[in-house]
Amino acid sequence: METTSDRGRRAEAWTRRLPPGQFRLLFEHLASTLFFAKDLEGRIMCANTAFARRCGFSSEAEVVGLADEDIFAPALAERYREGDRRVLATGQPLLGLIELFPNELGQPEWCETNKLPLHDRDGKICGLCGTVKSYEGTRDALQPYLELAPAADYLKAHYTERLDVAKLAQLSQLSVRQFERKFRQTFQVSPRSYLIRLRVAIAAELLRTTGRRPTEIALEVGFYDHSDFSRQFHRAMGMPPTAYRRLHHAAV
Repeated sequence: METTSDRGRRAEAWTRRLPPGQFRLLFEHLASTLFFAKDLEGRIMCANTAFARRCGFSSEAEVVGLADEDIFAPALAERYREGDRRVLATGQPLLGLIELFPNELGQPEWCETNKLPLHDRDGKICGLCGTVKSYEGTRDALQPYLELAPAADYLKAHYTERLDVAKLAQLSQLSVRQFERKFRQTFQVSPRSYLIRLRVAIAAELLRTTGRRPTEIALEVGFYDHSDFSRQFHRAMGMPPTAYRRLHHAAV
């Protein structure tokens, strides 16, 4: 009887027979879904025609090699890059992200974005791929994100500062209790956990792309206790900062 391993090897052998990029053809027939893939530096390595046209180009060839800052307004480009950094740093997919993306007229509209890490044959992260699709949900579905956007933006801009839940609640025009409940329901984590994840993601990128010491990075991203930084980093990434650097720093 054929085992699971046997079936897996057969499927792998079949996949190797396919020409490179064969699965990408699917996205050329999904006009409402934008597809892209980027390298570690954030440069677009491939995209479907729908993505290229939404970005103001006529073909994939024109968009390949460009980065977000070459295409989008600075604020949007930084927001997209922030999501990229999180995926590359954690190695975890970012799914169902509701964010603004320009339509064919260059006007921002709400879209749903999904991003997943890409690994090379050695298992190392070598980039990411993603899809963008117009979000056709109701205003009720979007409302939690809209209400909490000022608070989330504030956390991203002030991630080195101490958490001030009262300030975040005020920005969202909610009581502290209402804010904490709604934040957890919307983002599936508490404001404190959200802030810690943000700090860890930024720290991971610095470990991967710079030669700074972990103690310096810990202070830079808002951890004033190195042992707490190491503990939180290990909890989020599955390994201590030094091990993460050894694993990923070679890719710089």
